[in-house]
Amino acid sequence: MSRLSPRARALACVAMLALAGLVPHVATAGPRWRPWTPGLREAADSGRPVMVDVYTDWCGWCRRMDRDVYERDDVRRYLDSHFVTVRLNAESPEAAAYLGHDYTGRSLASHFGVSGYPTTIFLRPGGEHLVNVPGYVQPDRFLLLLRYIGDGHMDRGESFEVFARDAQH
Repeated sequence: MSRLSPRARALACVAMLALAGLVPHVATAGPRWRPWTPGLREAADSGRPVMVDVYTDWCGWCRRMDRDVYERDDVRRYLDSHFVTVRLNAESPEAAAYLGHDYTGRSLASHFGVSGYPTTIFLRPGGEHLVNVPGYVQPDRFLLLLRYIGDGHMDRGESFEVFARDAQH
């Protein structure tokens, strides 16, 4: 490794740490993630709903969600065209305003009743809470959930079970 340039050595070290699972939770090929406050502002301006990925740096299932679900081309394309995607670190002390109240990432996750990771939260464009989806969700099921919300089936009062059944036929 001594024949490598300093930059190449640094990249090799990061790669080894990533393989060991010691690098914080960061998605690379997934959707365009926004921080909390700018993301909610963009949703209000665009009229698109918000999909919030609530994660922690130590969460293995969060990394798996990145790898198996968010990095899939069909999921990424659907998210980018129908939602504003926001990341919320549930252990962060960073400020996050919501509906006129000041929170931190940690207190906001608590406000939404998040108790496990990952949790996906869906909000209307104005910030109104729609639903929490706790845990890892298989890619095809997740895409079905995105279409249920993004195509307006939930807003029309159709049950997810009916939508999922009809989508399978």
